[in-house]
Amino acid sequence: MWKEENNSLYRKFQFKDFKEAFAFLTKVAMAAEQVNHHPAIKNTWNTVELWLSTHDAGNVVTDKDRKLAEMIDQLV
Repeated sequence: MWKEENNSLYRKFQFKDFKEAFAFLTKVAMAAEQVNHHPAIKNTWNTVELWLSTHDAGNVVTDKDRKLAEMIDQLV
């Protein structure tokens, strides 16, 4: 579940291993490129953390972030 905090949408994902986490990140990258909107990403072994905010709107959450969050949810 996404949480809105510090002017970002945040979600943590956990996978079986690094390979699954990285495969997920590849899918996230493809989705982000599709809509030209890119998350901040942290990956540690089987854990992926994502933060979404719209930089050109002053680093706040916008509909662009909510749309990308929905797209990412469909990848899990």
